[in-house]
Amino acid sequence: MSSARVKCRVLVDFDGTIATVDTTDLLLERFAEPAWQDIELLWKDGRIGSRECMLRQIDLVRATPAELDAFVAGIDIDPAFPEFAELCLGEGMDVTVVSDGLDRTVGAVLARHGLSLPYYANHLAHAGGDRWRLGFPYARSDCSSLAGNCKCRFAEAPAGTIRIVVGDGRSDFCVAGEADLVLAKGSLARHCEATGLAHFPIQSFAEATPLLRAWLDQAEAGARHGADHLRDD
Repeated sequence: MSSARVKCRVLVDFDGTIATVDTTDLLLERFAEPAWQDIELLWKDGRIGSRECMLRQIDLVRATPAELDAFVAGIDIDPAFPEFAELCLGEGMDVTVVSDGLDRTVGAVLARHGLSLPYYANHLAHAGGDRWRLGFPYARSDCSSLAGNCKCRFAEAPAGTIRIVVGDGRSDFCVAGEADLVLAKGSLARHCEATGLAHFPIQSFAEATPLLRAWLDQAEAGARHGADHLRDD
């Protein structure tokens, strides 16, 4: 199916989706003072949003840039993700990585695996020594989940654009509700199931790629049938 026939925007989560783990949690476990776990509980209980949660947690991180970069260098991705990205790009899709994690992590991991994809995440800035500060260039005051990176802004697209979301966590709940196709794992899959949101449950991109390919084939067949019907009329 060519991009001239159907325009698609694909939004892919990073932590737990492209990356095999939640990289921010691992970073906090490795470098943050223990109080980060108390802040995490406040977020899990719904008493604070993810933006406030991460801001307070990053204030507790103690790591030099060299230590942080060495940690990031050990992060793996789902080995089937490059094939998924290749399928999307080969079909002329607009593929964007959207993360409520850290841009320093996302950018470095994508680059190390030779993946030249646009990405948007919270901005981690070195504040000198072993201290860091967090910025939120993609936050929105009206974000219902109070996320640092409001993924819904990236779902905005011209009329007729098919919006595809691939994710695994709470930061994907809202944007999944605006999507035409949802490939969901983890808590996103459970959320979709509980709320009746149409989705394909997946465990990895090894499942996501054939699902997307079959969906595209079906969409192409439907478009062809519609065109034939118009000609018959």
